[in-house]
Amino acid sequence: MRVRQILLGMAVTLITTSSVAAQTNPESGAQRGTRMAWWRDARFGMFIHWGAYAVPAGIYHGERVPGIGEWIMSRAHVPVDEYEQFVRAFNPAQYDADEWVRIAKDAGMKYIIITSKHHDGFALFDSRVSNYDMMDAAPYHRDALKALASAAHRQGIRFGVYYSIMDWHHPDAQGPNAPEYNSSSWHNPNFSRYVETYMKPQLKELLTQYPNIDVLWFDGEWVADWSDEQGRALYAWLRAIKPGLIINNRVGHTRQGMSGMSRTGSEDIGDFGTPEQQVPAAGLPGLDWETCMTMNDTWGFKSFDDGWKDTRILLRTLIDVASKGGNFLLNVGPTAEGVIPAESVARLREMGRWMRVNGEAIYGSTVSPYGAPAWGRYTAKAGAVYAFVFDWPSNGQLALTGVRTAPAVVHLLGDSRPLVVERSADGYVVRLPAAAPSAIASVVVLEGASGAAR
Repeated sequence: MRVRQILLGMAVTLITTSSVAAQTNPESGAQRGTRMAWWRDARFGMFIHWGAYAVPAGIYHGERVPGIGEWIMSRAHVPVDEYEQFVRAFNPAQYDADEWVRIAKDAGMKYIIITSKHHDGFALFDSRVSNYDMMDAAPYHRDALKALASAAHRQGIRFGVYYSIMDWHHPDAQGPNAPEYNSSSWHNPNFSRYVETYMKPQLKELLTQYPNIDVLWFDGEWVADWSDEQGRALYAWLRAIKPGLIINNRVGHTRQGMSGMSRTGSEDIGDFGTPEQQVPAAGLPGLDWETCMTMNDTWGFKSFDDGWKDTRILLRTLIDVASKGGNFLLNVGPTAEGVIPAESVARLREMGRWMRVNGEAIYGSTVSPYGAPAWGRYTAKAGAVYAFVFDWPSNGQLALTGVRTAPAVVHLLGDSRPLVVERSADGYVVRLPAAAPSAIASVVVLEGASGAAR
């Protein structure tokens, strides 16, 4: 490892002074609203889990390893020196950053989050703090992160990075009996040294060498040596370096277990909640939040994971999340060659086709003013409510569940011809065409409907 002591000393000093500055200059609600505005409007993003774990692709010593692909080092108890062989074999000759961004953009995604360093400690960026990175330890010898950040910027897509607080490779963050890597119970007496001389300097590198980073997405916060106090200090320091930065709640211990939906203890740390692989039944009222989810059963690539969700499930999940006021961060796990799996690309292409017609009802929308009707979902914007019809009524009549004031105009999204609205004993009914525009979700626009406020 190449550690520059002078820079590290300066970094520690800056950490202290910047934390104090951020704590003595609290952010107003209006300032937070401005900072979060693009993120709240985006609603749909791409998560990318990519690293040296794509080389074994879920197989170690000829055996299939159960569990998610990026955890193979821990699940298979791979010694550090053996895992480093995967790094030395990680040479993604087919990696095309512009193509990855194009896939995300064509799907209707507005931002990308990629793993800059996962729990295995291997970095996809050019780090001066360590040579355990894409430039020095892998044969690729190019900065994959910089290429993706630049491509996203060129194509108008917001960019963010995932960073693990935990590190199975660094001796000051490892457990006493490596390769036992899951550090939720044991302590490393040198963990604070790892934080001050390695983790924070790497984070500063990310924010200064890659100016297009809009989001820092932390994980691995359950490590026993990480505290909420450290999380608050880290949050303040990062925001002092880049005031417009958005940071998730896993910088502290807000997430309990894997639900990510706890609101006790640490709800004041970070900018948004992070439910994982599920959608909170009632959303997270009063909080910004984002559901992250896989397309199959793993985040990092596994060659034998065929548990793919179909496009209908993925799109209806996006709609459900938006109707409850959240964002949807949908994962892809590229191969070691640098290719996003064809199954992922096909689903994203289909999602993009639907979004090009119906994205207006997703982007910039807010929580449903009428709850979740049995036939689908609602979202709202200033002046309109959008009704997503999952189950097209066979009798051609859609009961507008919860609507108590007649909309001024009702029409299908993408078709300005007005639909007939009639009063019923329970409220209002819309007469629909015989055929649904979409087999996944058709959108009916209720202009001037009560409750349509931003």
